Amino acid sequence: MRRRRFRAPSWTASLTWKSAVFLTAMCCTLAALLGFLVHTAVTRQVVEQAREKTLDKLEAVTEAYEAGEPLPPGSGIDPPGLPGSLREVAAGGERGTVVADGPRPRDGRRGPAMWAAGPADGRALAAWTDYSHSARTIGGLDRAIIGSSLLAIAATLLVGLFAVGRVTRRLHQSARVARRIGAGDLDARVADPRTARPVRAQDEVAIVAGALDAMASTLQRKLQTEQRFTADVAHELRTPLTGLTAAAELLPPSRPAELVRDRVQALRALTEDLLEISRLDARTERVDLAVHDLAPVAERVVRASGTRTEVRVRGAARVETDRRRLERVIGNLVANAHRHGAPPVVVEVDGPVVSVRDHGPGFPAYLLRDGPQRFRTDGAGKGHGLGLTIALGQAEVIGARLEFAVAPDGGALARLTLPEYGGSDDGGSGGNPGVRRGPADENDPDGPTRGTPDAP
Repeated sequence: MRRRRFRAPSWTASLTWKSAVFLTAMCCTLAALLGFLVHTAVTRQVVEQAREKTLDKLEAVTEAYEAGEPLPPGSGIDPPGLPGSLREVAAGGERGTVVADGPRPRDGRRGPAMWAAGPADGRALAAWTDYSHSARTIGGLDRAIIGSSLLAIAATLLVGLFAVGRVTRRLHQSARVARRIGAGDLDARVADPRTARPVRAQDEVAIVAGALDAMASTLQRKLQTEQRFTADVAHELRTPLTGLTAAAELLPPSRPAELVRDRVQALRALTEDLLEISRLDARTERVDLAVHDLAPVAERVVRASGTRTEVRVRGAARVETDRRRLERVIGNLVANAHRHGAPPVVVEVDGPVVSVRDHGPGFPAYLLRDGPQRFRTDGAGKGHGLGLTIALGQAEVIGARLEFAVAPDGGALARLTLPEYGGSDDGGSGGNPGVRRGPADENDPDGPTRGTPDAP
């Protein structure tokens, strides 16, 4: 049985958490080092003062002993409680001091005492002083060191977290703007005030924000140039294509005339698709919302496509959407399934979800990974890669989600999920546009059910 590896919570990976741990560790280390140095210095001083006081007392006791006078309180010959190590030092003919438990000179109670002893006729002449005051002084100092260290750690941590929080908030702002740009909002900018004035000193976060804004502006200009170029080319082609279409209709019936008319129609459809993509890229589309029954809309699109497509209705639902754009999406999916897939092609309506499935080789890996790409096809010259691009763009306009997948038993599967209508409306139905919720897009020349085949 494999042991599960411990995984730290995701919030521990944040810069704020790491900074807090680092600051706490550094403050604790510094406080411990300073506390140890102060404790050692003060303790050495206090002990030295107590030792000198006790040795002075021992000197006076020794003089009284040699003069045959009575020994003062806090002294004696081999007194009880004299530490054994100090007794051995005195027996060796030397003087020594030690802090140990002993009787207090005033009340006789036992407590910490500073002992001093020296030799006296083969015995130990000892004197002791009360060390409880010195011990309390050292204990109070230790408590003060600990308390002040905790306060310093807390204050440093709060100030550090405040400073780090300002940095992380600016980083999160840059990340949000980057995500908005990635989602297509090329007008998004960080607009860090530190980058407004070039002469002002900038920190690293401001440099990153300025670079991100510059990148977004450059990208926006390039994309707008490409969009204008595509729209201008498509508009300029419209006039000669109209004349070319009229001229092709005047050709006498023949096989070459049919080929010319077919190619002219394909070129005209490509031009209209380029115009539609340019409008979708410019994000100027407006929707005409109304309430519709989804199943009749799907059935009408399949009938208009003129293809052998099976429609299955598993659950009815009413959706609030732009019917013309919805028909455009479903029509492109059906056309793509017939052009690049294999029969049978099935359109299934299950509540607010419309699925279009064929039984061909399925969508290529690049499309499943990156989505549809214009002018990229999976095959030898089949389509221009615009149909699914238009379907995806129109789905975003009406607030739907279009997903591409490979069916478990093979074949391409496109799933369109629409926002289900939850209100009550007596006028909305498959044949009734229902309640209008917005102005129609008068600049879109596409018919309601025209489908553009696309590469998978």
